[in-house]
Amino acid sequence: MSALADDLVRIAKVDRARGYWTTVGRRLIRDPVSVGCGGVILVIALAALLAPYLGLAPVALAFTIGTTLGVIAGYVGGVVNQAIMRIVDVFYAFPSVLLAIAISGALGAGILNSLLSLTIVFVPPIVRVAESVTTSVRNLDFVDAARASGAGPLTIMRVHVLGNVLGPIFVYATSLISVCMILAAGLSFLGLGTRPPEPEWGLMLNTLRTAIYLNPWVAALPGAMIFTVSICFNLLSDGVRSAMDVRG
Repeated sequence: MSALADDLVRIAKVDRARGYWTTVGRRLIRDPVSVGCGGVILVIALAALLAPYLGLAPVALAFTIGTTLGVIAGYVGGVVNQAIMRIVDVFYAFPSVLLAIAISGALGAGILNSLLSLTIVFVPPIVRVAESVTTSVRNLDFVDAARASGAGPLTIMRVHVLGNVLGPIFVYATSLISVCMILAAGLSFLGLGTRPPEPEWGLMLNTLRTAIYLNPWVAALPGAMIFTVSICFNLLSDGVRSAMDVRG
């Protein structure tokens, strides 16, 4: 009977999770702005499938690293929290643009070094968000119940804490994609990012700036694409945030 009861509880949890994400998906589909922006982003992503890297890689890496460090800092607390968050504060002493330029300048030009510098820039803000939301849930009843049942810290963080804080962190990370695109384009424009003959919008702006008085429309196209995709990612992030707020 005990095993049957455990199975029923597990099935109920799965059904609730599926019901939540189904509701999120339905609400997101009903939002025409999010659907339209998602379509534009999908077209751009499909057009870049043959490219060796996406503008999304630094945010994805920063999301993974930052979430891990933030959850550990927020759940463990104490000296571990202080050590992680003080290191994060060091990076906050520098504006993101200057920090990206400094790291890229130290590592040298190239797309790999550019991706690494952008990843380092975006890890600290994600760590802060992850630590904040983890701190707010680590002493809730379901976490205390997990501790009382004998679950270890790693199990609690992976099963109970991460599932409840991943949504806000993911939404915040999606809002950083547009910033990542602008910074990557800026690095390439300054000669610290992608190098010819690899295609990149910032590099195109740098190459075409001499033709701005002769053929301004051609020179303006890369900038227009950066602006369009950045706005679409921002609006899509707002749509995801609204869809995940089921109580709204």
